[in-house]
Amino acid sequence: MSSTSKHPPLLTSHLSRQRVFAQLSIKSRDTLAGQFTLATATAGTTLLTQGQLPDRLGFILSGSVRLSDPDLNLSVLLEAGDLFGFGATPLPQLATWQAVAVADCELAWLSAQALTQLCAKHAQLAYFLPSFQPSEQPLAKQASQVSESGSALNLLGTPIRTLIKREPITIAPDTSIQTTAELMRDRRVSSVLLVEQGLLFGLVTDRDLRNRVVALGLDISRPISDIATLAPMTVSANSPAFEALLLMARHNIHHIPVMEGGNILGMITATDLTEQHSTSAVYLAGDIYKQTTLDGLRQISTRVKQLQQHLAAADASAYSTGHIITAITDAITTRLIHLAEAQLGPAPVDYVWVAAGSQARNEQTAKSDQDNCLMLDDAFDEAVHGAYFKALTKFVCDGLAECGYIHCPGEMMAMTDTWRQPRRVWAEYFRKWVEQPKPKSLMLTCVFFDLRAIHGKAELLDGLRQQVVQHTKGNSLFLAHMVSNALKHRPPLGMFGQITLSRGGDNPHTIDLKHTGIVPIVDLARVYALAAGVTLANTHDRLEVSAQAGEVTEQSARDLRDALEFLGKLRIAHQARQMAQGQAPDNFLALEELSNFERSHLKDAFSVVQTLQGVLGQRYSGGRF
Repeated sequence: MSSTSKHPPLLTSHLSRQRVFAQLSIKSRDTLAGQFTLATATAGTTLLTQGQLPDRLGFILSGSVRLSDPDLNLSVLLEAGDLFGFGATPLPQLATWQAVAVADCELAWLSAQALTQLCAKHAQLAYFLPSFQPSEQPLAKQASQVSESGSALNLLGTPIRTLIKREPITIAPDTSIQTTAELMRDRRVSSVLLVEQGLLFGLVTDRDLRNRVVALGLDISRPISDIATLAPMTVSANSPAFEALLLMARHNIHHIPVMEGGNILGMITATDLTEQHSTSAVYLAGDIYKQTTLDGLRQISTRVKQLQQHLAAADASAYSTGHIITAITDAITTRLIHLAEAQLGPAPVDYVWVAAGSQARNEQTAKSDQDNCLMLDDAFDEAVHGAYFKALTKFVCDGLAECGYIHCPGEMMAMTDTWRQPRRVWAEYFRKWVEQPKPKSLMLTCVFFDLRAIHGKAELLDGLRQQVVQHTKGNSLFLAHMVSNALKHRPPLGMFGQITLSRGGDNPHTIDLKHTGIVPIVDLARVYALAAGVTLANTHDRLEVSAQAGEVTEQSARDLRDALEFLGKLRIAHQARQMAQGQAPDNFLALEELSNFERSHLKDAFSVVQTLQGVLGQRYSGGRF
């Protein structure tokens, strides 16, 4: 997008024909025209990414623009004469929508501050501008707050390529450390990429210069490759920005090269993704890794609720929110393991800490308990090594409880002797569960068939997982038992399709969004995945890949994904409202919290689940095995 000069002669004419600005006098329009900046954009250009709409008002002089919410898959088409952005776009959408040129465009931009001043002087304009709602706060502050909540957290659907600010700064691996530092100083960058024969070789950041050169007194004439991070993690240019955010959060890094095939397009930093340090997953994870005591981790874990509230306010998808909240749980878990090893010494044999349940599926919210286990190398000897791993797992599990992840009521945790075993014992567990699917075994499969390595030697889990899914693929007897177990969780629909509320217990007249809404979809996706031999744990991803494998139709998988997303967002929003009121988050939703529109969609979501439960039940009870 290119800018041109301000206030061309035709702009005043355009303003006079626009229904909002036509309310002004000729003199006021002339004055206003001088405050606009003109720009042109070719078709396909991203004009404003998520979080940027609150910064300015856009006036389409020619061409067309599409506003869209990539998380909700919603869009509107705007034509010449239409306005968008601050003032024109309603507040609920202002932080979450983005603007892309559909055809070659001419645009006029007005800053949020200039528009605020204009409406203060000409109050009648606010009638046409839905972002200007009555409030005790100044309009500029409202815009600022929306921008703050959106700019950091509403990059979830934005392609990473749109965030690249400059061409990549590259050097040869044999460049000296001193020359590299001078280049970074002169170009005012915090990182450079090492490239050899057009291929990415490594990455060096200002932190590397500080920690690996200055702190160690290293000879600055040595080649930069001596201190570089070789074969660094990368992201695809077409991936959503939240994938870069997750990568940074999980691995405590702040620079990621952006690739398009084998070509280097640029570099993304943590500050490109967000400037809200206190509630950003990247900076929150970074703060977690800085903690040296359990008390420090306990204090920082309280910010997870605030993070979920910001994600809910930003209208982030349930899929993205689950991944981000879970990334923080992973970071806390990993840091607790580091603290345990610092206290107990290095592990005597290889192991992998494994998340189970919702953490494994990347589907956690601020209301989560812990499900985990420990898989040990077969060199493990209980008499020699048992005391070490018992102490390590107790430290971590108790630490998670201190940080708000309560102990699993069923004791499915690594601190429990049964779930802290060598790989050969785990292989025997899974063999018995599949070959002897008794009620308790089926219950355990619902927890331990959803596994993901968090820390340690991931190969211990990966090889076993491959064996297990090959054993379940096509195993119709086992799958029939899994289906029967899955059908115990039913959506709360009555005979005539009406929502039925709980009648007793601690939360009467509510819907349990987790156990009667989300869990049935999780169970269906697990069966599809096991039948197809799919090793993925995330429910959304399982449905997508299982459809490709033919275990469920593309339409049914899409319906279930949409139902999962809708129910997930209801739960996240419900919990955010509770936390804003100082209440502990839960999964029990009262219908009074919903609009009629939402209630209608809730019935549709439950109906989809009910129908597909029936289809799966008939498949495995009708002799198809």
